[in-house]
Amino acid sequence: MKWERKKVSEVCELAYGKSLIADSRIPGDYPVYGSAGEVGTHTNYLIEGPGIIIGRKGSVGTVYYEKRNFFPIDTTYYVIPKEGNDLRFLYYKFQTLGLNKLNSDAAVPGLNRNVAYEQSSFYPPLPIQRKIASILSAYDDLIENNLKRIKLLEEKAFLRYKQIVREEKFSQKAFNEVADYINGYPFKPEDWKNEGLPIIKIKELKAGVQNDTPRNDGENIPEKYFIENKDILFAWSASIGAYLWCSGKSILNQHIFKVKPFDKDFHNWLYFSLLEKIPDFINLSNGATMQHIKKSALGMVYLPVPPKKIYQEFQKETEPILNLVVNLNQQNTKLREARDILLPKLMNGEIEV
Repeated sequence: MKWERKKVSEVCELAYGKSLIADSRIPGDYPVYGSAGEVGTHTNYLIEGPGIIIGRKGSVGTVYYEKRNFFPIDTTYYVIPKEGNDLRFLYYKFQTLGLNKLNSDAAVPGLNRNVAYEQSSFYPPLPIQRKIASILSAYDDLIENNLKRIKLLEEKAFLRYKQIVREEKFSQKAFNEVADYINGYPFKPEDWKNEGLPIIKIKELKAGVQNDTPRNDGENIPEKYFIENKDILFAWSASIGAYLWCSGKSILNQHIFKVKPFDKDFHNWLYFSLLEKIPDFINLSNGATMQHIKKSALGMVYLPVPPKKIYQEFQKETEPILNLVVNLNQQNTKLREARDILLPKLMNGEIEV
């Protein structure tokens, strides 16, 4: 069956999202999408899912697929397919068009709709589109199922932590009394290469290692900046939060602490304490445009510290849970790698379906 070269304007309409200021959002059942992805929830939706969201302002050309009803704000486009085109296929096709390189606004990055409409590629007939989409979506469905399992596992361990805290009265210590906090390496732009170990920024904390993640061979980087699976990472700037690293040996970028407990058996208790106290750190943050905390905040927020026997038991109890979290995250890394290898080959007809 013949593939035809078509412009984006021939396969879909890019419709503008709608303004929804943060102060007017009421947390609800429907995800709110900006150009950087899901930015919250709301009680109302604008579009019935499934749908595709494309970054228009800020994170230009980012592409998201949402199965639920959703609200795309005015920094995005949402996609209305034209007859003879499969929505899920378009989601994968748009990832290969280089929309993220079409910035047309020098001051604020922007994706001009007319410029996007002119991008052309080859499109197969609808039956082939659906077959290709089913192959690629099988990978994404497995990834999504693993993410749901990861969430349930972490919630189980966190509930156990809160149960122990609720049942007992423990002494309180500041976070800087129980661990060392090592800020990431101050990489320069020329240090970002295409080969070597991944350089971990805020983006990688949230989405894992990606194809566009910068790399470095690490030869001139001190050992203290390297991270391994199950290291606790604390983002103190831009998007304050605590994370359990699950993507193998990497190098930590600045604006993120590697958290090293003074007692290794305190590791899991410290991780869940950080998760619980993130709102307290956010309340201490500064910056009108970008949240950040000073290192002194680590001496101003306190966590419950149980007797050693109790946190050692918690370590043993939750270790299998966190090991499974790491394994599921590593499975997802391999699934993404396999999908990303297939994606361009399926999209240019190199692999027949």
